[in-house]
Amino acid sequence: MVVGPVTVKQRSAKIKYELFFEGVRKEYVLIQSYPEDVSVKGFDEISTLAGITPAVNYGLFTDTIEIRAPLHELDYRYFLNMMDVTARDIFVNRIVNRTGLIKEEYIPREDEITPDMARPRAEVQVSETFQGSSLDVEPDYSKCAVMSSGGKESLLTYGLLREAGCEAYPYFVNESGRHWYTALTAYRELVARDPKTRKVWTNVDRLFAFIEKNMRIVVPYYWRKNREIYPIRLFWYAHYIFSVLPLALKNSVGNITMGNEFDDPSGLTFEYKGIRHYYATYDQSLDFDTYMTGWFQRRGVGVKQWSPLRPISPIIVLRILFNRYPDLAVLQTSCHSTHIENGAVVPCGTCFKCNGVLLMMLAEGLDPTLIRYKKEHVETLPERIEKGLVRLEESLVKHSLYLIAQRGLWKLPRTEPVWHVEMIHFDNVNARYDFIPHREIRWRVLDIFEKYTRGYVKLLDSKWVPMAEEEVERAKNL
Repeated sequence: MVVGPVTVKQRSAKIKYELFFEGVRKEYVLIQSYPEDVSVKGFDEISTLAGITPAVNYGLFTDTIEIRAPLHELDYRYFLNMMDVTARDIFVNRIVNRTGLIKEEYIPREDEITPDMARPRAEVQVSETFQGSSLDVEPDYSKCAVMSSGGKESLLTYGLLREAGCEAYPYFVNESGRHWYTALTAYRELVARDPKTRKVWTNVDRLFAFIEKNMRIVVPYYWRKNREIYPIRLFWYAHYIFSVLPLALKNSVGNITMGNEFDDPSGLTFEYKGIRHYYATYDQSLDFDTYMTGWFQRRGVGVKQWSPLRPISPIIVLRILFNRYPDLAVLQTSCHSTHIENGAVVPCGTCFKCNGVLLMMLAEGLDPTLIRYKKEHVETLPERIEKGLVRLEESLVKHSLYLIAQRGLWKLPRTEPVWHVEMIHFDNVNARYDFIPHREIRWRVLDIFEKYTRGYVKLLDSKWVPMAEEEVERAKNL
């Protein structure tokens, strides 16, 4: 795989990808397009990072990744670090853990798996590395870029941060394919309401498809077999972040915020046969936020990356969004297969993601038609839940079914109250006490959370236990 060179203009950046296999050469050009002049100092360096990041996913599958662009030494180290962690995650969660998208002959037997198999095979060759930088930024920590997708999490993040006193900048990444439909409703409304709303166009989704259609390891026509997951790629949020970074730096934005909510680490080992992994979610993890914040500091940018939602479960996200920010709640779309009806984006109503949202909305006593679900989607939901067609943590499914039964709607097996789902969680894996790095913003956000939850819990010996009031106060004042 050859990546580069990079070409930048005032409102765009391009980088060429070349694949060499079986005597054939194929190429594709990755593009980022901006709505305005973003030729900030260091734009070429940022564009190179955005451009090479997709290649991180393929270190397991090629002998060489050649980067034909000058690369800062810290960016070279970033690429190697991300390639290493992503290779382990892909090996465990996309190859060993069978998805039906990898040809069987390429999946090793369990008794022959070793940690060496999960290490990148690619030698990364760079045309030139350098120190120093043209990046020159004075970050303003009262300003927060919100990585916006049109889903419930990013909309709540936007609402929370505005109320907490941040100057919020909703930044959307417009992928070239139909996945953009998911964001379209929210983008249309926010661009009309908030002049700080911006959209970056990228064809990174088509680049990924181009690469994976040409991989021998991937089954033919994989997109017809499973619409819930991709065959290989797991690391792409960093491409989005680097794509919007020029806009953030142009406006002296000091924070990149994500809508990453609570993931329950209790009972998880994060290890398989000596291979450290992240259950296919590294670029949504606290470790990733920590790494990126450190990279921004070392690189002289000073931006902090974090999510204000880490202590709360998806059902609390919906509860706060619909009860506190109803004007934002109705803009959400959470679906893998949206379509357009009479000019409006409509969810399919039956995919894993839709099933989870419907389940939690019914548990909360919310009307799914508010976000364009149809009556038949609700009526047929119990059948899909019984078949296991939902990708939520078991505790969340059990508690949602319990709340639904309490409302007298219907009762299915696995109905059981799991009260920590409605609480504020702290642990050392997903949500530390300093999950928001600015104390005053953290106080304001927690004050809002407290109005919609049942108290605080912490993870102790793989169990969620209530926190005493004085313990909560110490945590708040860190």
